[in-house]
Amino acid sequence: MDLYPLLQALILGVVEGLTEFLPISSTGHLILAGDLLDFNDERGKLFEIVIQSGAILAVVWEYRARFGKVLAGLPGDPVARRFVSNLAIAFMPLAVLGLLFGKAIKATLFAPVPVAVAFIVGAFVILWAERRTHTITIHTVDAIGPRDALKLGFAQALALIPGTSRSGATIIGGLFCGLSRKAATEFSFFLAVPTLGAATVYQLYKERHLLVWDDLGLWVVGFVASFVSAFLCVRWLLRFISSHDFTIFAWYRIVFGIVVIATWQLDIVEWTAH
Repeated sequence: MDLYPLLQALILGVVEGLTEFLPISSTGHLILAGDLLDFNDERGKLFEIVIQSGAILAVVWEYRARFGKVLAGLPGDPVARRFVSNLAIAFMPLAVLGLLFGKAIKATLFAPVPVAVAFIVGAFVILWAERRTHTITIHTVDAIGPRDALKLGFAQALALIPGTSRSGATIIGGLFCGLSRKAATEFSFFLAVPTLGAATVYQLYKERHLLVWDDLGLWVVGFVASFVSAFLCVRWLLRFISSHDFTIFAWYRIVFGIVVIATWQLDIVEWTAH
């Protein structure tokens, strides 16, 4: 039995889990890892999308009591209803804009220079957000209103630009909207469930011809690796932001933007193939 494909799945699963909820762009890291591992064909790209389900499950499991309470309270609890409606409102901008412009964005922006620029510009936005006066008006997710949810949804939609980071755009958008770091971070976790879930189901249906039983082992290994690493990352990030800001991620993004340009110039990674 060839163990190398399982090793590829393991590494990519860990990369997905560690980067999905940090403001550093999981897409950029998966492109780099997929090319270096020579797992960047159509099957590999589908794999990268679908292992997001492991990261989704990590959030659901970490907040299982919260989600259970929301589901139980939907019939009559206004707080539960507001929570669900806020997620629906915040989900819509990316869903609509993605359907309208997704193909055009992939055709024009999945190139080394735009990806690197997105990494570096995003870094300076984080630095700006952290150095400005941060007046907190929303301390918890439950205090978010529909208008704020819509703003956060449009912030998340910026992640259609490769290299931006879905979680990073949502979190930093939350800071600009007056959310506390914990509230912004947790809302980005919760919003990942419908966003990544819809993307996974859509891609599975669209690329169903690529699904074969022989790849089941790869899916299982990638899913488990993504779940475990995302679960640990979510817990770590919540502890980290209790005493730190997001500045370190900004500097990391600048370094990674340079890595994107370097790997492209040296023909190490075929960024334009994505």
